[in-house]
Amino acid sequence: MKRRVLLALAAPLLLTACGTASPPAATSSGAGSAAVKSVAEIQAGAEFNDTDVMFLQMMVHHQKQGLEMTATAAERAKSPELKVLAEAVQATEKDELAMMQSWLKQWNKPVDVDTNTSLHADHGGLPGTGAAEIKALRTVKATQFDSAFLNLFLAHQHNAVEMAQQEVGKGANQAAKDFATRVRDSRQGEIQQMLKLMNG
Repeated sequence: MKRRVLLALAAPLLLTACGTASPPAATSSGAGSAAVKSVAEIQAGAEFNDTDVMFLQMMVHHQKQGLEMTATAAERAKSPELKVLAEAVQATEKDELAMMQSWLKQWNKPVDVDTNTSLHADHGGLPGTGAAEIKALRTVKATQFDSAFLNLFLAHQHNAVEMAQQEVGKGANQAAKDFATRVRDSRQGEIQQMLKLMNG
């Protein structure tokens, strides 16, 4: 499993998505859609496979971490542009989180991934940012915060791109695959913004 090391606060971050231990098998009974008033009410349809479920569960886990980090950045960042980016990411990911949780409930699946490390040993562990890195971000010196956040969040969003790529290739649910495409494209855009901020 590929790992990338950025300059960040400490350890390398796992950048590829957890997969299922066995090949995904579709479980379907037709598809449905509904007129919606909010993101959380979007219907995913009834056809899905193990990859779809794992993608959404891992993204829920991932985005909860991202919301912690961006909340810290909105409060501590010195760069006005970084504050704006953090606040924009927060608004988007809160909506996405509600939608993903709604889809998992529609499928009668747990809304959170099981974080028991033994269940993920065959694919290198849980992807995402560790609690130690997030804690370090909260306590890093003010003068070092922007650089520390950018390095850590770059790796975090690379992780989202990798998970989305796996869903696009192996998922069965069209709504989830379309969402994964949006995740991939939007996170790549955020990565480019962050690289400009780092080099500015």
